[in-house]
Amino acid sequence: MAKKKKKQKRKFKKSVTFNKKKLKSIILSMLYEETGKTVNYKQISSWLGIKDNETRQLVNIVLQELKDDEYLDEVSRGKYKLKAKTGTICGVVELQPQGFAYIISEEMDRPVLVSSRNLNHAMEGDKVKVRLYARRKKHDLEGEVIEIVEREKTHFVGTVEMSRNFAFLAPSGKVSFDIFIPKEKLKGAKDGQKAIAEIVEWPPKARSPIGHIVEVLGNTGDNDAEMHAILAEYELPHIFPEKVDKAAEKISLEIPKEEYKKRRDFRDVTTFTIDPADAKDFDDALSLRKLDNGNWEVGIHIADVTHYVTPNTIIEDEARDRATSVYLVDRVVPMLPERLSNGVCSLRPNEDKLCFSAVFEMNEEAGIKKEWFGKTVIHSNRRFAYEDAQEIIEKGEGELAEELLTLNDLAIKLRNERFKKGSIAFDRIEIKFNIDEKGKPLSVYFKQAEEANELIEEFMLLANKRVAEFIGKKGKNKSAKTFVYRIHDKPDAEKLESFNSFIHRFGYGIQMTTPRTISKSLNNLMQNVKGKKEQNLVETLAIRTMAKAVYSTRNIGHYGLAFDYYTHFTSPIRRYPDMMVHRLLEKYLDGGSSASEKKYEDLCRHASDMEARAVNAERASIKYKQVEFMQDHVGEIHAGVISGVTDFGIFVELENKIEGMVPIRELDDDFYVFDEKNYALVGRHKNKSYQLGADIKVKIWRTNLERKQLDFQLVEDENEPHFEY
Repeated sequence: MAKKKKKQKRKFKKSVTFNKKKLKSIILSMLYEETGKTVNYKQISSWLGIKDNETRQLVNIVLQELKDDEYLDEVSRGKYKLKAKTGTICGVVELQPQGFAYIISEEMDRPVLVSSRNLNHAMEGDKVKVRLYARRKKHDLEGEVIEIVEREKTHFVGTVEMSRNFAFLAPSGKVSFDIFIPKEKLKGAKDGQKAIAEIVEWPPKARSPIGHIVEVLGNTGDNDAEMHAILAEYELPHIFPEKVDKAAEKISLEIPKEEYKKRRDFRDVTTFTIDPADAKDFDDALSLRKLDNGNWEVGIHIADVTHYVTPNTIIEDEARDRATSVYLVDRVVPMLPERLSNGVCSLRPNEDKLCFSAVFEMNEEAGIKKEWFGKTVIHSNRRFAYEDAQEIIEKGEGELAEELLTLNDLAIKLRNERFKKGSIAFDRIEIKFNIDEKGKPLSVYFKQAEEANELIEEFMLLANKRVAEFIGKKGKNKSAKTFVYRIHDKPDAEKLESFNSFIHRFGYGIQMTTPRTISKSLNNLMQNVKGKKEQNLVETLAIRTMAKAVYSTRNIGHYGLAFDYYTHFTSPIRRYPDMMVHRLLEKYLDGGSSASEKKYEDLCRHASDMEARAVNAERASIKYKQVEFMQDHVGEIHAGVISGVTDFGIFVELENKIEGMVPIRELDDDFYVFDEKNYALVGRHKNKSYQLGADIKVKIWRTNLERKQLDFQLVEDENEPHFEY
């Protein structure tokens, strides 16, 4: 008798919006049901009822990435098979403050809980193999770490604690152990100093790993030592190797005469830069001239870094490893040595400079009539700070006023068109500090983008978009060449639903029928919350629903900008991906064949990882300065809003945008339970709740600079004095 065909329940509702993360989870769970089956993207698309080309291509990209991450084998070109399934999964450790961890894995639709005793020396960010326990009803999925596949880090920054014959390094951050340091391995470190230690051994039954000091950073509390410690915590360098600086010093500021002949000459065209007042590395300049036909020629001129930084050199290797400049509260740690970043490559005024340019002929409505990409030489007439340019835009007069006003008018039209097509406007308020010569924060202020910032942003977006389209758009019967894209996935549908449910409490809502309606209603929401007390909270939560933008050779478009093609071309002094883009664009303009996808995909992953580290270091430096600033305000009463709710306490954002926490143990009038669905802590007996977005009054209770931690206590008495800034 013929076997009955298995009924396939794989069709999804038409309303489902697939993003990469969701597709990975669905495809893996499907293949676990069909062990041994070989599939291609067309079969998967058919099973899921996916008919549109965009999502079918996304399925193809997901299969390639699952192969890269070693979940699938590629048995022949474009055909994939699940690696043999066992009772184990691979994932990444996310340590929790209470000591246990969640293992986040593409193989599971939910995190796997691992108790502290079953972590077996696994640390935050490690890639591990986990044996799954039998699933218990109404319990988290649990398991134990059986193998550390790849350590996230082996170097740790922390504070030295001395004993008579040995020492420990107490690491900063999410680390639940101290590192044992034999006395002869201290490298001169003294008690209480900041230092970096490397773990060399962790015996199976030992509570602490054994290590040695590799660098002494300085005394705890010293600003330089603390900033260097933050960089070290994320394994970011704070100085250049001497040989790299020496190699950079040999690069001449003089441009050889023969180089002028190879390039389009813009030295007679009005050109200028607009940057922050304290900037020294000027990546980009704008030029403008009126053409005989009445159109405008807009030049977007980018420092030609790859002319000076060439493959197989120590400067190139250092730039590739760093991948990005790092911007802390009080300093920039550049990707390139100062000789290049602030000198040779920087588009300083009144100097001839080599550029890679995107030049557009535009009409009065900012419509592009012609475009040109190539090598140029420029001579900047003026260096503007954003504040200077803004004043000229507002007053309509001043040096180069006509050029600034024309470019601003074109930028406004480009911006309006971008929003019309679904680009999302997240104009976040930045918190900044006035600091003294020793790095101590004296006051807090806020910075918001104005027209001068938006002018530069629009032309940089335009150049990035058009360069990506120039390479990425396939001609008839032609395959796309390997290129570096800046991609941004669609938001997670479940996170959006949860966010939508929350903002209903404030009387807001978003339409979720299509990606386009989502972006349009998010823009409306951003406009509606402007200037209201819930603005920062709603904007923060909206950003959390979004995926993170990353670099990849596999283009899926940029959801947040609503661009089908997008790259990073405009900041090669501070971003290595832009250097890659310059090299590829030059190669293809010269008629070169497609570059190795694997080589560039590996570089993209590294650049994305280094970018994430740099962002985390920047946030840590801001948090450190916030806590340092609030040390002088302990005991004061402040109004705030609940900005986060967890099972270990509530986060409160003050009117000065500084955030701290009320630990759950301080809520001693009841037993509070975390209601994840409603973003609230709810008292079991009295039913009192502390919900995200609620107004609250707190006292600055204590500060811990070492942990970058600011703790508050609730203030119930309405008669308590309220501190105003």
